[in-house]
Amino acid sequence: MAFNPLNWLLGLFSLDIGIDLGTANTLVNVRGKGIVINEPSWVAIEKKTKRTLAVGAEAKQMVGRTPANVIAIRPLRDGVISEFDITESMLEYFIAKAHEQSLVPVPRPRIVVGIPSGATEVEKRAVYDAAMAAGARETYLIEEPTAAALGADLPIGEVRGSMIVDIGGGTTEMAVYSMGGIVVSRSLRVAGDEMDQDIINYIRNKYNLLIGERMSERVKITIGSAYPLKEEKTTSVRGRNLVSGLPEAIEVSSVEIREALAGSVKIIVDTLRDAIDEVPPELIADLMEEGIALAGGGSQLQGLTDRLSNELRMRVWLTDDPMTCVARGAGLILDDFDTLGRFLVGLERTPGY
Repeated sequence: MAFNPLNWLLGLFSLDIGIDLGTANTLVNVRGKGIVINEPSWVAIEKKTKRTLAVGAEAKQMVGRTPANVIAIRPLRDGVISEFDITESMLEYFIAKAHEQSLVPVPRPRIVVGIPSGATEVEKRAVYDAAMAAGARETYLIEEPTAAALGADLPIGEVRGSMIVDIGGGTTEMAVYSMGGIVVSRSLRVAGDEMDQDIINYIRNKYNLLIGERMSERVKITIGSAYPLKEEKTTSVRGRNLVSGLPEAIEVSSVEIREALAGSVKIIVDTLRDAIDEVPPELIADLMEEGIALAGGGSQLQGLTDRLSNELRMRVWLTDDPMTCVARGAGLILDDFDTLGRFLVGLERTPGY
């Protein structure tokens, strides 16, 4: 690629951006400013023309309420891109929004994007290409558990072991670190979305009531739990009765929702136990001392730390502001690229800049 002085100049004044491109939410961390965007990964488009009508929170408001010619979709599934062009449009929107206060007419930022540790080469390439097509000058990829560990300030570069479990919307990432490398890892496509679907299926099967994704997510956040609560709760659930076809509201308890979530929680627990089984004894001793850190939106499920501590017989703790760990970790890479650049994967630099 020939040297382009205009692109070089635009890149000089563009911001460095760390992006947590999540299935449920996208977070943007601007170097020197912190996290400036935290919006749902939803895009509303016109069916025929594929024109983007809304992105983020505005698009999520439209879910289940759009006319026939408009569709609101999530362009990422299980942590990876399922709709390339729509993901590109979403990234363009977020890059432009991050540069709203700057004087750059056409942003050409350097970007670090988080990807699942279990992503294939094709999936990694799709994220890289989408970021470049959205206007990035340079794009770098980092595995989400590594970014989350950096954001949680775990000593992953030291000899002693540390462990992170990042539960997002589409994937659950687990990794044990020592001396800057991953000793044992697991990438599981069971996370927040699967839990939402569990609640939908449970209420449909038990009460013949069909509810939507947003209602299911609200129930999970309000009364969902992985371990018995000190005081059990109830909440109202509204949907369509599948027998009469009419609207109906019912009361469900946290005990019922815990039963609904039991399958997904058990898969996460069993996978974590399986990963720990492969950890060398010396590192197990370190983990017993340091504990296991939980990050990601799904890690905020009530009672999850208690359930994991009880099952694994070691301390499990929730990081500060767990939803932003990956974005904060990506931002740290940009702050100290020379030192932390070694944690990047699929390092690709665009020639000519």
